[in-house]
Amino acid sequence: MRNFLLVIGLFILFATEILRVYFIMPMPGSQEANTIDLAYFIGRNSWLLRIVGLLLATFGAVAVFRNKSRWKKIILIFFFLLYGFVVYLFNFVMEADKMFDQPRTKIFASGKENKVADSKLIIGISINGIAKAYPVQFIGYHHQVADSIGNTSVMVTYCTVCRTGRVFEPVVNGKKETFRLVGMDHFNAMFEDATTKSWWQQATGVAITGPLKGASLKEIPSQQMTLAAWKRSYPNTLVLQPDTDFAEQYKKMETFEKGLSKGKLTKRDSSSWQPKSWVIGIIHNQEAKAYDWNQLQEKRMIEDSLRNLPLLITIEKDNTSFHTWSRMVNGIPLRFKKSTEGYYLLDQQTGSIWNEDGQCISGSLSGNRLARVQSYQEFWHSWQNFHPQTKR
Repeated sequence: MRNFLLVIGLFILFATEILRVYFIMPMPGSQEANTIDLAYFIGRNSWLLRIVGLLLATFGAVAVFRNKSRWKKIILIFFFLLYGFVVYLFNFVMEADKMFDQPRTKIFASGKENKVADSKLIIGISINGIAKAYPVQFIGYHHQVADSIGNTSVMVTYCTVCRTGRVFEPVVNGKKETFRLVGMDHFNAMFEDATTKSWWQQATGVAITGPLKGASLKEIPSQQMTLAAWKRSYPNTLVLQPDTDFAEQYKKMETFEKGLSKGKLTKRDSSSWQPKSWVIGIIHNQEAKAYDWNQLQEKRMIEDSLRNLPLLITIEKDNTSFHTWSRMVNGIPLRFKKSTEGYYLLDQQTGSIWNEDGQCISGSLSGNRLARVQSYQEFWHSWQNFHPQTKR
């Protein structure tokens, strides 16, 4: 009986440490199953499970040490030492917030003081006339950067495994909240709020388990493009500078933004509609739709319509910066074509000329600007998983 309790106790101890991390980190088979509630239960009750396991194991171990068998004592000591190693490994090495630190110094610069190259991919935000740019090379490593733009608190997030950039207002139940990276679910980063300990999905801003399950963070509109394209619209933008404490980690991210990463979880499929293919995702009036990045690069523009939304997607000559607009102007859904130079758009109704920023610069519609539509570039497996009813 004591031997049985010893085995059960050791099993509980090892299972608690390993499964607590296994279910929420990208390990073989861990991200396909819907185990998030089980993972949360183990995480929230880990100390209780450890106490139970230790009590059972200790009760069983007494009989072993009373036994004269030297080998049984050695084997038991080995398992307790192994458990100590597992505790260290899964609590101080493999936890998400131990692997990806937050920036220790946040410095923003503009103009000549900025050291970030114009070719770098950024997530840009503009609130009440204040613009900031967050290079993907930096936030892709950190996964989140807590900041403020004017009087608005922002939580700039990025998941490299899904290629999802999202910006949220970190307010829960009317109070500014602090979040930590806790792991991932279905290959998407998750954050835990400090007050309720709920787990929030990065791609949607929805709490997927915990006391606030089903609640949503308010999303703040953002754009993804090169810094050069962003500066064209926001010349006075502030740009997040590299934290010198993480120079090595940033260097490893250099290839990611261009789709040249060799990592199994972050590499790009160059063909279309494969799990790691790039798509442009849009949600409007609860309708989700994905557009093939390769087709956009080939055709340079895509016209379509979602529910009550005539849509236009374009890509700039840098083959990186994309824009998504409503084609509705003055109550009329315009039709567009590329100019012979390829840098401008012509609407077929009036022949007016529109620039890459969606502004009409010549013709009878001069002065009008296309309304921006929130859209995202991400891996197809991510968009399809979190928007299962999506069209393509």
